[in-house]
Amino acid sequence: MRLQGKVAIITGAANGIGLEAARVFLKEGAKVALVDYDAMTGEKRVAELQAEGEAAFYQVDVSNESQVVEMVAMVKERFGKIDILINNAGITKDNMLLKMSGEDFQKVMEVNVNGVFNCTQAVVPHMLENGKGKIINTSSVSGIYGNVGQTNYAASKAAVVGMTKSWAKEFGRKNINVNAVAPGFVETAMVETIPEKMIQTMLQLVPLQRLGKPSDVANAYLYLASDESDYVNGTVLHVDGGVMM
Repeated sequence: MRLQGKVAIITGAANGIGLEAARVFLKEGAKVALVDYDAMTGEKRVAELQAEGEAAFYQVDVSNESQVVEMVAMVKERFGKIDILINNAGITKDNMLLKMSGEDFQKVMEVNVNGVFNCTQAVVPHMLENGKGKIINTSSVSGIYGNVGQTNYAASKAAVVGMTKSWAKEFGRKNINVNAVAPGFVETAMVETIPEKMIQTMLQLVPLQRLGKPSDVANAYLYLASDESDYVNGTVLHVDGGVMM
C-alpha cells in the first residue's frame, strides 16, 4: 500500500493511461479523483472502480481555469487534502504543418499546456498547506525529439518539460516534487488510429520490440507519486522501450 492515506487527482482518467493509473493508485491505498471531459464514460468508470477503493468523478475541461479551480475546491472539501496531481489529460490533432489549421494548433496547446498550468496552479497552494506534494506531468517522446505531422503536439509536450523543470526549481524547497513522464508508443485510443503499417515501422525503433501498455506508464506514475521518489525532482522519466537511448 505505497499510497496509503494519500489523495490523488488524475486528469484524463476516463480511459487509457489515466484510467489504469486510477486503478493502480486505488490498489495502493490512495483516494482518487478522476477528472475528464467525458462525463458519461467518467461516471461509468467510477462505478466500476468503487469496489477497489474510494473514488469520485469530476467532469472538467482542464483548459477552462474556472472549472479547474472549482474542481480542486470540491476535491479538497470531499477528501480533506490533495497530495498528488497527475497531469495526464491530453489530445492530438495531427497534420502536416502546411495543412494544420491555426484552430487545431491552438486547441492542442490549450488542453496540453494551459490544462497542465491550470491544474498545477490550482493545486499547489493545497500542497504548500500540507508541507509536501507530488506533481507528475505527462510529456511524450514527441516532445523530446519531435515527430512528423505533430507540430502542435510536439510543441505542447516540449512545453510540459519546460514547465516541469521550472516548477521543480520553484517548489523543491517547499518539499513539492515535480517530475514528468515521457511515454513512447503506448496501446491507447490515440495509437489505434494509426495504420498497422506505420505501427510496424514504429516498432522497428523500439529495442523491446513491443508497444507499451497503459500499466507501464501507470507504474511510472506510481513510483513518482510514492515516498520512494522523495529525492527525485525535475526529471523526465522515459517510458518508451528504449526509443530515446
